[in-house]
Amino acid sequence: MADERVTERTDGVNHERVVERGGGSNPVIVERRGGGGMGGVVALIIGLAVVALIAYFLLNMNRQEEVRTDAVSAAAESVGNAAENVGDAARDAVPERPAN
Repeated sequence: MADERVTERTDGVNHERVVERGGGSNPVIVERRGGGGMGGVVALIIGLAVVALIAYFLLNMNRQEEVRTDAVSAAAESVGNAAENVGDAARDAVPERPAN
């Protein structure tokens, strides 16, 4: 039977296990396991921050559109009132004819 040597190392984050088998042309098998749980949490937090930022800008853009619409409506109403005042002034400027 072939010789087998197992070496295991860990640095607190990654765990590495190397299995060496002698007695022929068998390949060396290396197993690595990492503790990548923290990277997933950081990616999730960044993703949530990006979604919140996009939502803020979309809501702000909607508010600006409402303000712009209100300003145009107010200006149109003001122009309408001014036209009515001009009409009233023109009517008042023409003297009434006496009835015959």
